[in-house]
Amino acid sequence: MNSKTEAFLTQPATPAVPMAWAEVGQSHPHESAVLHVLGEATYTDDIPEAAGTLHAALGISAKAHANILSMNFDAVKAMPGVVAVYTHKDIPGTNDCGPIIHDDPILSEGLVEYVGQPIFIVVATSHDNARRAVKKAVIEYEELPAILTPQAARDAKSFVVPPMHLARGDAQAAFERSPHKLKGSLHVGGQEQFYLEGQISYAIPKEGKGMLIYCSTQHPTEMQHVVAHALHRQSHDIVVECRRMGGGFGGKESQSALWAACAAISAAHLRRPVKLRADRDDDMMVTGKRHCFYYEYEMGYGDDGRIIAAKVEMVSRAGFSADLSAPVATRAVCHFDNAYYLGDVDIRAMAGKTNTQSNTAFRGFGGPQGAIAIEYIVDEIARNLGMDALDVRKINFYGRNDEEGRNVTQYNQKVVDNVIHDLVAQLEEESSYRKRREEINAFNASSRVLKRGLALTPVKFGIAFNVTHFNQAGALVHIYTDGSVLVNHGGTEMGQGINTKVCQVVAHELGIDLAMVRATATDTSKVANTSATAASTGADLNGKAAQDAANTIRKRLAEFAAKRHDGDPATVRFEANFVHVGDQAIPFAELVQKAYMARIQLWSDGFYATPGLHWDPKTMSGNPFSYYAYGASVSEVVVDTLTGEWKLLQADALYDAGNSLNPAIDVGQVEGAFIQGMGWLTTEELWWNPAGKLMTHAPSTYKIPGVSDCPENFNVRLFKNRNVMDSIHRSKAVGEPPLLLPFSVFLAIRDACSSVGGHRYNPPLRAPATSEAILDAISAVQAQGAA
Repeated sequence: MNSKTEAFLTQPATPAVPMAWAEVGQSHPHESAVLHVLGEATYTDDIPEAAGTLHAALGISAKAHANILSMNFDAVKAMPGVVAVYTHKDIPGTNDCGPIIHDDPILSEGLVEYVGQPIFIVVATSHDNARRAVKKAVIEYEELPAILTPQAARDAKSFVVPPMHLARGDAQAAFERSPHKLKGSLHVGGQEQFYLEGQISYAIPKEGKGMLIYCSTQHPTEMQHVVAHALHRQSHDIVVECRRMGGGFGGKESQSALWAACAAISAAHLRRPVKLRADRDDDMMVTGKRHCFYYEYEMGYGDDGRIIAAKVEMVSRAGFSADLSAPVATRAVCHFDNAYYLGDVDIRAMAGKTNTQSNTAFRGFGGPQGAIAIEYIVDEIARNLGMDALDVRKINFYGRNDEEGRNVTQYNQKVVDNVIHDLVAQLEEESSYRKRREEINAFNASSRVLKRGLALTPVKFGIAFNVTHFNQAGALVHIYTDGSVLVNHGGTEMGQGINTKVCQVVAHELGIDLAMVRATATDTSKVANTSATAASTGADLNGKAAQDAANTIRKRLAEFAAKRHDGDPATVRFEANFVHVGDQAIPFAELVQKAYMARIQLWSDGFYATPGLHWDPKTMSGNPFSYYAYGASVSEVVVDTLTGEWKLLQADALYDAGNSLNPAIDVGQVEGAFIQGMGWLTTEELWWNPAGKLMTHAPSTYKIPGVSDCPENFNVRLFKNRNVMDSIHRSKAVGEPPLLLPFSVFLAIRDACSSVGGHRYNPPLRAPATSEAILDAISAVQAQGAA
């Protein structure tokens, strides 16, 4: 962390309501920070094992697309410690773990559709015994033709859901009359979530039909449903608990279901606890990733760079089943505009069915894949016109909030909170963008091998679940007689700090120190029917629900205090661990004790549902988002044109967190998202061999960013703003939107490649911009120059 960021973090954010005391808006450390550092934070694999615990492993397909002709498990059963082998025939209930469409079997029923698809479960006395035993199975296959790429899926009309189409105006006519036209294509690869803690579930049978599942998951309620269906039991028989995850990033939203179901099926048959922990290779071979996208586009624009017509066809690699590919595609369509007003548009999206892992949620959930395309195109327009890309971006921004006609999205939602003009202007000045552009031009003119590049890119990201009914949350707040407070909510902690923020909200509402509030594990027996912790809604939804619960108790205490001290409940103040009634200041714990003696209820539930949301999937229009989060970043890189190596020299980011609940956590989220997004666009390459096997399935073959990839000069700021919507204390989400900030890294690399040809040609740079991709782009520029 640099000195500028440190200086910023010492300054608390302005509270939503001016007051002398506040717990929201303060830079408190993460509630588990000390436990993380000391190694005392309990993850699923750290839970003490119950007596008789067994361990499971999955037997997976070696073929991309095939019928299973026979399976022989004699050698498996003969291995040391093996207790049982289960196939789909041993599933008591429904053999499905698909979150939307029921096309995703827990275990194959005779047809395998990707290398890595689970076929059987081995249960043994140890993790190693189970792992060794699965490899002894003898399986005979009848191979079938396989589709491996999104382009091949499109050509074969192989889709997991029907194609989507959003149109406004007449894009073709607008394209034909445009002074300038461009056509092109782009490929953007997928990304492995690479959470530090792999997929894991621990199933413990309870009395009757009960089953307790400890699961590393972002969606305990969905795990409850999948397990209940698989075991042919009711939801009230299944309890799913998650104290924390070692990262999730979307990979544990729906795809933790497979692991929970297999552990539960085994435990139900054996009436013994069963743990299923995936090794990294198995995790990466079995689970889905961020969808890769292939785009073909046609754009019409004017002499000043203003976009007149936009046509794009995008097809994703969905994998063998639908999973969450439909809402991912929907969000990509809704984020194709990014921060730009597009008048006449024609956007088509397809989720290609391929014989690969079923791709799933990943931080941004299709938003990054939609927005990267328009940024690539705007960059191309600027180069064609000989303009600075920042100027083209500015002229295409959505209009200011009072500018009618240029403030309605392609899906017909009015943008009423636009701050992108002021935010970008602030970043442009603070980062010395124009001066650095001149310096880079001078450097490149005198440097034959090393070339520098610079780019400034904006972000506009919609906050809410695509599916309206997911935008709800519940919470429980308990006050004990010593004044301490326990809060439970439906969100899950994956390191992002949701528990810290929710505890801050409750402490603020009750006027007590944060140390007096504790959050407990997410548990389906406490708060029921919860939504996934996803779509950047965790703090928004659960913070509001917890605030509602705390406010109910606060009102009860205020009425009690006013009655005892002849005051008005409306004027009772809760702050700094005291309750103020007129001139009297009563210690909070003392008032709580007296309220208990008077039989005042000291616990409450809370609920919140985001208002004003609606979406018509047939017309692809409506108000799918509660509000927008904005941001922008400037990146400067240097590229070795002989080797394709590159380095990020400096990154400046400005992010709109609204009235931040916790500036320290929010800045950390922006920094982490920036580096993760940079990895997606530069080093993290997924590669399947011609037989359909994922070859990048371990840290030895898949490169996530390391400390050395972080820029030495990394400046992150929070833009001073308050949400115009009634979000929790007027804050804004910080989970997903910052992942789009490193678009500037990718386009700075493209800028450096372009300088090889004097910025006369558009480098066909694909993502991730590996050294090979960079050299290919440079070679193409050189070839165009020589032609």
